[in-house]
Amino acid sequence: MHLQKSAKLTLLGLLILPSFLSAQKSEPDEKILSKDRLNIFKYNQEENEQSSSKLKKDWINPINLSYSKDKSDTSDTIKSAISISQPIFKSGGIYSAIKYAGATYKYNTLDIELQKKELIKEATTMLFNLHITTLNIKKSELLLKNANIDVDRKKEQVIHGFLDTSTLDNAILDANEIKNQLADLYYQKEELIYNFSNIASGDYRSFELPILKLVDEKAFLKENLELSKARADVEQQDYYKDMIMSNYLPSLSVEANHTQYHEDKHNDIQNENIYSYGLSLSMPLDVRAYNDVQSQRINYLTKKLNLKNTELEEKNFYRTKLSRLKMLENKKTIAKEDYKLYNSLLEIIIEEKNAEVKTQSDVDTLENSQKIKSIELKIYELEKQIELLDLYAKIS
Repeated sequence: MHLQKSAKLTLLGLLILPSFLSAQKSEPDEKILSKDRLNIFKYNQEENEQSSSKLKKDWINPINLSYSKDKSDTSDTIKSAISISQPIFKSGGIYSAIKYAGATYKYNTLDIELQKKELIKEATTMLFNLHITTLNIKKSELLLKNANIDVDRKKEQVIHGFLDTSTLDNAILDANEIKNQLADLYYQKEELIYNFSNIASGDYRSFELPILKLVDEKAFLKENLELSKARADVEQQDYYKDMIMSNYLPSLSVEANHTQYHEDKHNDIQNENIYSYGLSLSMPLDVRAYNDVQSQRINYLTKKLNLKNTELEEKNFYRTKLSRLKMLENKKTIAKEDYKLYNSLLEIIIEEKNAEVKTQSDVDTLENSQKIKSIELKIYELEKQIELLDLYAKIS
């Protein structure tokens, strides 16, 4: 299942995602990963299929073939033999072994899918962060423009004796701090590009950003891969517990042997065949049986508790994401209000500039501040997408 907008969005969902309600939905695509990375998951799944197929056949004993040549003073014999001892009843152990193989395959498949989703999330998160860093660079460049305007303004005021030099020094220090922040941001972007190229199939600019929507809690828990994996683990250990127990219960086997003497030069034997077959009933008496069975039973009970804990963790994970989405939406609201405020102030400042009451630098400062708020709105939206991406990585 993919992340979809619930048919009945909660009020919180409506508050969180107003900008997505009319947007066309897209999702992170595995094509973001390099072919080598995708092939690793492909080979892991193929290995899982082979291992599962082998596990389903583990209860079937091999047919033993032998060929021998014995030579002594009284015989010179060549013979071959085929023998098998095959359990046909193990007090439920055969059934449990087959079911255990299926549960193991399911568990491993879910584990591979989780790893794949996690890597797609990692690549897509870096893609979002590259765009966020680019926006932060633009924001810092605008902040630097305002800082430089402030330095020029204070320089004029110092020259004309309206301010002391310490105020100018502080303005210069503020501008230099922004320059240092810009240097950090340029480095962060380069680092992200290199890290992205380690797992991605192309340049980050060639990928479109996905648009994710909030899934409701019920659907999140129903399709949760961590929970599905934990359930498969419980199922796996349940069947394994039965297998262990069956090892200490009665077992019925079919036994068959065929020996052929091809040649015995001393006794003139040619192609003599000897057949034997029968049934055997066995039951091991092992002083360790109780400990072995109880140990596996405890392991099974532990897995059930792990499932319960995982359910609680995933519920709280979802609710924590809701809280963070709400916080980001609140920040967006504040940024929108600031943007509107700058817009109204800008209209007044432009009128005053035309009346030669204000200067062009006053207009430029407000325009830059308004652009900064516009960039912050975009950053908050991308940060919300990263939070939704964390949810996407956990569901099938």
